[in-house]
Amino acid sequence: MTRDHYDGRMPTKPPSENEPHRHRHVAESFGTDAERYDRTRPHYPDAMVERIVAASPGPDFLDVGIGTGIEARQFRAAGCEVLGVEPDARMADFARRGGVEVEVATFEDWDPADRDFDAVVAGQSWHWVDATAGAAKAARVLRPGGRLAAFWNAGQPPPQVAEAFVTVYQREVTDSPFDLRSMPKRALDGYRALFAKATDGIREAGGFGDPGQWRFDWELSYTREEWLDQLPTQGTLTWLPPEKVANVLEGVGSAVEALGGSFTMSYTTVVVTAVRIPAT
Repeated sequence: MTRDHYDGRMPTKPPSENEPHRHRHVAESFGTDAERYDRTRPHYPDAMVERIVAASPGPDFLDVGIGTGIEARQFRAAGCEVLGVEPDARMADFARRGGVEVEVATFEDWDPADRDFDAVVAGQSWHWVDATAGAAKAARVLRPGGRLAAFWNAGQPPPQVAEAFVTVYQREVTDSPFDLRSMPKRALDGYRALFAKATDGIREAGGFGDPGQWRFDWELSYTREEWLDQLPTQGTLTWLPPEKVANVLEGVGSAVEALGGSFTMSYTTVVVTAVRIPAT
């Protein structure tokens, strides 16, 4: 859901005074086609996974907003034990089929039942959690020295593709809960308010050392068919009627076709992270 150079993942201008967690109908709409979501959404860079694992005191991970289990499978492959929390039962069922244990609840309402963890991670989902309440809950379930790590993929298409995407969305998605009129020049800029919100929430909750950010840059190429396959999984489209989605796909597909039928997305993955300090 985000940007001028629109990749469809983050709110361009986070709604309701930067409180996207209040838009639960969007947050819980991604399970409409869980198989497509899992097949088409990008993974996270191996270097990020390795750094989070190395910086955590042990292998017990809690994945907040686990979705279909994309990052959970990456952490499991790195030797971690992962428990997921997910508000959408359809997404949770898909993740379970991949061998991950998942409990259905919003993170704010989830009952940890006296369990604790070495890391609390959230891939492309922490903005759907109340930043302060979520950080307080994370502090509650983390062992001393445990790590909170919330991370997002920000995708930057080539300028010609980005401009075409924006034109199509502004024409077709006129009643979106996201502001598609005033967009930043770079995709990453659309996320900075969310990074700040997560950072402020950690500080307000207490129990953590000073939060920081880690950045990882990488690329992923898409054919026209691959991009159109993943587009309906984005929060700006999951709640739209089929005819509107079809219009968006036609317009975006034409833009990609005009570039020769493929393009390379430049991704930046940013991790907002902090360490649980011992209680005094």
